Amino acid sequence: MPYLIIYDGDCTMCVTLVQALERWDQGGQFVYTPMQDARIFDHFALTPQNCTLGLFLVDLDQPEVRWQGAAAVEEIGRRLHAWIDLYRALPGFQTVGEGLYGLVRDTRYALWGRRDQTYWSCYPWSTKVASPTPT
Repeated sequence: MPYLIIYDGDCTMCVTLVQALERWDQGGQFVYTPMQDARIFDHFALTPQNCTLGLFLVDLDQPEVRWQGAAAVEEIGRRLHAWIDLYRALPGFQTVGEGLYGLVRDTRYALWGRRDQTYWSCYPWSTKVASPTPT
């Protein structure tokens, strides 16, 4: 089963990243949902406040296994066999990356803008995972 990427569907930069991943992966490893999808909160025991702290990567086979923020970006890169091993091997790069991620996360709307409409991926998580049963 694929991994779920939970992103800010109102953030222009975040949506651009998701669209690039969609073109590259074509739903092979990743499915997506914006943090504006209220179903994720109960299903994955998240809060809106959790989601504002950075994107999530969730292992859908083991939903308790998840990464957030810079760690999620690194894990996505690792799964795509990208540059991540070199990045992790260089002394200090991981610390710099985490700091840069936090800066970008906290200023994303000012730097790249906010979309008028939430972006919903063409590879949605709901096609791969059953919605939780109401209690």
